[in-house]
Amino acid sequence: MYQLCPSILSADFNRLGEQLQILEGSGVEWLHIDVMDGVFVPSISFGMPVIRSIRKESGMFFDVHLMICEPERYIREFVSCGADSVTVHQEAFGSPEELTECVRLIRSLGAKAGISIKPATPVKAIVPYLRDVDMILIMTVEPGFGGQKYMEKCTGKIRELRSVLEKEHLDTGIQVDGGIQDGTLETAVKAGANLIVSGSYVFRGNLEENAKRIMEDIRRFSQE
Repeated sequence: MYQLCPSILSADFNRLGEQLQILEGSGVEWLHIDVMDGVFVPSISFGMPVIRSIRKESGMFFDVHLMICEPERYIREFVSCGADSVTVHQEAFGSPEELTECVRLIRSLGAKAGISIKPATPVKAIVPYLRDVDMILIMTVEPGFGGQKYMEKCTGKIRELRSVLEKEHLDTGIQVDGGIQDGTLETAVKAGANLIVSGSYVFRGNLEENAKRIMEDIRRFSQE
């Protein structure tokens, strides 16, 4: 399953409802929603009220990425306001047991669960959880701000994770987020990513044309 996951971090919030309709009408099925608290990462974004508001108007799969401290405190609220999937950071937990318990909570509430790792965190840190989650998000920039340059060193992590999943016969998704544009899109897909988060690459310019073109490129690169 390959999906384009446009990040609303790059959307025009004055036209957010309109832009979501354009994306959905273009065939986009997933929407990536970055929640940042200004502590775990430097920037602050948005939270439950925005998700609850757009949930009323959209049938897309809401892929919520929590870049926050103590994410376990808010899981129930994010699922109740419309998250279909909740991804938490491995680095946000003090112990493996805490992370495992949070993943179990997400899935017990009927949502899909993901774990994200920052560029400096090795793949081996999340290998023990691969059978318990639906996807792994490999950050290809330092989380916190949009518009950063793709970190080439992360391509090796994508390949490494894809190799582990194939060896273990797991269909866990590999999501990438950060610096996806011409050139790096092909790099990420051919390395093994199948869930592609992109912000300005989708929202800058003609939204409908961009979404359709990028989805077609993802399909093409996945078959080459």
